[in-house]
Parts: sequence; structure tokens; C-alpha cells
Amino acid sequence: MNGLIVDSNIILDVFLDNPVWADWSEAVLSEYALHTPLFINQIIYSEISIGFKKIEELEAAILSGGFQMLEIPKEALFLAGKVFLNYRRHKGEKRSPLPDFFIGAHAAVSGLALITRDKNRYQTYFPTVSIISPDSAR
Repeated sequence: MNGLIVDSNIILDVFLDNPVWADWSEAVLSEYALHTPLFINQIIYSEISIGFKKIEELEAAILSGGFQMLEIPKEALFLAGKVFLNYRRHKGEKRSPLPDFFIGAHAAVSGLALITRDKNRYQTYFPTVSIISPDSAR
């Protein structure tokens, strides 16, 4: 495995000590971090920033969590737009691309797996992406 993109819900579970999900999220991150790089992108960075008052606190948490920042490639941005058009054609109500479209497209174009608790949308729009979620067999 070349690496994993870690969805914001997993990171926030750990950083905010989610009473339901923190143990699972921490365990899966610890397991994969032993042998696989863990990545975030600009969208995930923005989403997890809600858990912090200062950018310095966020930066320290990212560093201590072992997360590496990956820029979203243009090919993924293009794919996210195409997936959004498909979503709209199927009566999707949002007027602009959802964050999950950028994250899923990034994983798809980069050949990376994704750790998330929100696997349904990713599986629907990015069927080639390997998803690690609470209900997937490891």
C-alpha cells in the first residue's frame, strides 16, 4: 500500500476524543501508521481545523499524529467536478462539490486507500478506492 488518506472524521474522533469512535479510530490509525504513510490534504486540513482555536495547535497535532500533507493534483480536482456533475444528474441537491468528492477523487487519482466512517458516498462515486471503515474486514 502506497499510503492512506485519512478522512477528517477519523482524525477528529481522536483529537476530540469522540466517546463512540475514538478507540476504533485510534486503533486503526496506530495499526496502519506502523507500515503505511498517513496523508491529509487541504480539504481535510480545513475540516479538522474546527477542533482547534489556533493554527499552531492544529499544526502540532498534525505533526504529532504523523500525518503528511499532500497537495490535491489537478487530475483529482477535474475528477471531483465530473463526479459532482454525476451527483447532480442523480438529483443531488447540493449546488457545489462536496468535500468528500475532492477527498475521494484525490484517493482515486493517487491510488491511495481511504480511512473513513462515511464509506457509502465514497463507494458510490469512487468504486476503485479501497475503503477502510468500521465495518470492513481488515
